[in-house]
Amino acid sequence: MTPEERFAQLGLELPPAPTPLGVYKPLLIDGKHCYVSGHGTVKPDKSLIIGRIGKDLTPEEGKLAARQVGLAILSTLKTNLGSLNKVKRVIKVLGMVNCVPDFEKHPFIINGCSELFAAVWGEENGIGVRSAVGMGSLPDNIPVEIEALFELAD
Repeated sequence: MTPEERFAQLGLELPPAPTPLGVYKPLLIDGKHCYVSGHGTVKPDKSLIIGRIGKDLTPEEGKLAARQVGLAILSTLKTNLGSLNKVKRVIKVLGMVNCVPDFEKHPFIINGCSELFAAVWGEENGIGVRSAVGMGSLPDNIPVEIEALFELAD
């Protein structure tokens, strides 16, 4: 199955591709690599999931927020590339978690995005290298921000 077919099978809805809130590009192609800027928790109605994990949100809610960030990244890819099929594989994911200082389950949260990418591109191509780190705050008090690097298909 293609990435587009796998995504359709998941039955999830893409939010609108977010527009930059600062001076940067949401996506940059350099040869066979596609760099995607940090994305937040944009929902289909353009609102944001907000709150700090460990204070306002549970880890399970944080994981769902990370999946929502993954959907926003997919939306940016599809909007700019025309199809998820143009992505060969995930190379790297950097997940930033807005959490209380004693929170220690950052990888669990970012799995929400990583599991989505694995479902879309399969385990061989959908799982890349990754970092999951805690932050003292994130823009607009979103619980998760994620940036990613992809390899484009030939």
